[in-house]
Amino acid sequence: MARRNGGFIGTDGLDAPDPPTGVTVSGGADGVASISFTAPTDTGTSAITGFVATASNGIGATGSSSPISVSSLTLGTAVTFRAYAINAYGTSSASVATDSITPAAIRGLFAGGGATSSIDVIQYVAIATTGNSQDFGDLSEARQACAGFGSSTRTVFAGGYGESSRYDDEIEYVTTSTTGNVTDFGNLSANRNRLPGFNSSTRGVVSGGYTHNGSSLVISNIMEYVTIANTGNATDFGNLSVARGNNAGFSSPTRGVTTGGQASSANSNVMDYITIASAGNATDFGDLTDARRGLAGCSSGTRGVSGGGYASRVDTIDYVTIASTGNATDFGNLSATKHNLASCSSSTRGLFGGGDTDSAYLNVIEYITIANTGNTTDFGDLLANTGYLGAASNGNGGLQ
Repeated sequence: MARRNGGFIGTDGLDAPDPPTGVTVSGGADGVASISFTAPTDTGTSAITGFVATASNGIGATGSSSPISVSSLTLGTAVTFRAYAINAYGTSSASVATDSITPAAIRGLFAGGGATSSIDVIQYVAIATTGNSQDFGDLSEARQACAGFGSSTRTVFAGGYGESSRYDDEIEYVTTSTTGNVTDFGNLSANRNRLPGFNSSTRGVVSGGYTHNGSSLVISNIMEYVTIANTGNATDFGNLSVARGNNAGFSSPTRGVTTGGQASSANSNVMDYITIASAGNATDFGDLTDARRGLAGCSSGTRGVSGGGYASRVDTIDYVTIASTGNATDFGNLSATKHNLASCSSSTRGLFGGGDTDSAYLNVIEYITIANTGNTTDFGDLLANTGYLGAASNGNGGLQ
């Protein structure tokens, strides 16, 4: 073990600490990266008072422990990071550099959907900046009501109501930072539509939805998952507490929540949760403020939001603290009563897009600041009036 030889800057470099070890980087969305490390065992001749993480372009940040968040990174430019330990005598030498990352804007993707007929269009927005959506590419076929989830680099769409089959089992993906058409990922265990998706940083889960037995609609209680970085078919996860379709979902990095939907012939106010890393049946979380189906869900890393739905159509937005079970609390209102809308989010902002009102489909995108209750604000427009969209982002609550 090195002793008193790590000094880099300070009054007495020989008494400064050794550098941190095991330095890694994650994130990069919207120019924010998280630098994790292990404090050195050799602290010099004084206790460590803090740490510094510095990017290869000179941008840095300080902190009292791991991880340290570094912001204002240049989008599209690859960077590496080094960490330093500080005590009363000075700053250590630099740690070994991390792997490189290329920061990218957090994008929300809206996929498929329909009004008079299904479409195959994928469109995107930059969540941090208001504006109309732009063309991204195409799904493999036109379809409605697919599930969306993703990692920081990949967005996945699963199931839906397709052209070749009333209910679809396809899973396909895109690289979120690069426009283009989808690539095949694998298949669900059965054809399903109107099912929500949510994710951690590594695993995507879909829950419930509608299937069809050849003669009638069947409401599903099935949950299944994929490892987002690895293509392949979905694996059984467990069951919802009550079979539901046209429900919504959102997540923190560890917990996924499914809200509302249609259970049997009635709308549901039930919320269930799972621990995403551990397969098993869902556990009761609490209740929405009212029973409804066709709602949309989004989240920060701590708060989950459910908006709209059909009870007869509502403009209600509810929220919960994801780590704490309990009933939902009123958040505010959408700009109009609607259902079959779609939602995606960053760590701070939630978007609601499209949907079906009493008289027409909508192209409206509106947003909330998830940490602050209140009504939605206009964001921009979709490419067309559309409902039954799938949606996801590369910076949602499951990735914080």
